[in-house]
Amino acid sequence: MDLQPSKLPSSPHDPPLTAIVIGAGLGGCAAAIALHHHGHRVLCVLDKVRQFGRLGDSLGLGDNAFSLLEKWDCNVSDIKNIGNQAPDMSIRRWKDGKVLAVQPLMDMAGYIGHRGDYHDVFLKWVDQRGIPVRMDSEVVAYEDTEPQPSITLKSGEKLSADVIVAADGIKSLARPLVLNMQDDPVSSGYACFRAFFKPDQSMKEDPACNKYLGRDCVNFWIGPDMHLVQNTLRGGEEFNWIITHKDDGDVPESWFQPGDMEEVRRLVGDLDPDIREIVKKTEKCLDWKICYREPLPTWVSPGGHRIVLLGDSCHAHLPTSAQGASQAVESAGVLATCLDLIKGKEEVKIATRCYEKLRFGRTRQSQTNGEDLRDRWHGVLKGADEEREIDPEDVKIKNRWLYSFDAEEDARTRWKSIRGVVEHEFLTGKINPLC
Repeated sequence: MDLQPSKLPSSPHDPPLTAIVIGAGLGGCAAAIALHHHGHRVLCVLDKVRQFGRLGDSLGLGDNAFSLLEKWDCNVSDIKNIGNQAPDMSIRRWKDGKVLAVQPLMDMAGYIGHRGDYHDVFLKWVDQRGIPVRMDSEVVAYEDTEPQPSITLKSGEKLSADVIVAADGIKSLARPLVLNMQDDPVSSGYACFRAFFKPDQSMKEDPACNKYLGRDCVNFWIGPDMHLVQNTLRGGEEFNWIITHKDDGDVPESWFQPGDMEEVRRLVGDLDPDIREIVKKTEKCLDWKICYREPLPTWVSPGGHRIVLLGDSCHAHLPTSAQGASQAVESAGVLATCLDLIKGKEEVKIATRCYEKLRFGRTRQSQTNGEDLRDRWHGVLKGADEEREIDPEDVKIKNRWLYSFDAEEDARTRWKSIRGVVEHEFLTGKINPLC
């Protein structure tokens, strides 16, 4: 089929490199925007769903993502204006709400908002650049052939480009098809009950429920093997709570599994009353089993090296990292930059192999940062004398170091040395695994 090019900024290549992005979530949209900004021709973004809904609940974007989005000429005020406007967040003791630490909200996740609202903004930015988003377009096969890789849709249609970016999420179809390996989810031993709703008038008027309904605010209650996150948006018009708890159940990995509110009410039986009652009066929730995947040895197809994974498909994060979307934005910028720095389409394989090496260490640090926070929160009060003072540093969120980082500049700075490593690997015929 004849796909019309989007209007391009100046390209480092003549003709521009072409790309197809699989998955129109936040990571896929970021990839399309970054590639377009760098002058590469995004033929289309494909997604298997027929239409998008306002799915999910709270999601955060840090300054490390915003600085790149601004560089790509995105109007980031579109996000900032619909995010949580609270300046600070409080970390509290589970049983009574005693404040253990107060931090600027930016120290955790930057701007917190509803994932669906943020997704709408990203889709708008893609549309403003004239990049086609094709719905109901499920990819069923990948071929990493010369001179271009190709994909086959469920309809039978075939498409090809110089590089194919698979940003199709944690349940990625590309991952097993492209990497020729099965990578089943592994239980983390934890699960989340999650709820996002608009409080009704009775909740707003009930003193037992309304303490956190009058303004934007973010609070965390921590206890042994459990924590609760509360996020209020739009001045109390929308309310989100998430309870992370120990779980050894075998419910499959799903974002749509109905939760058991009776079990939730049992879990919060000894929770701070100021937040307990609104949780108990919540009508319904979702049960999300938190799974993880072992770090992948490669993010790039082993044949032609021209199909590449991005975002949750290769570096999914725990909720406590608050960096999943931000790291996907970083990866988009690094991939686009690597494609800038090659001589032409014959070197796409060098760009993709440099991309994975540039990104792997950074994403692993971000992932383990989330694991560290969960373990500190769940362990700090175990066996502690209830009157003992907790050092705020023991419970504070330590994400600030992630923000003062320009992923594209880092890629340019390290390009020459990383390219040398990749060229040597191709020369010897041995691609060293990432881990």
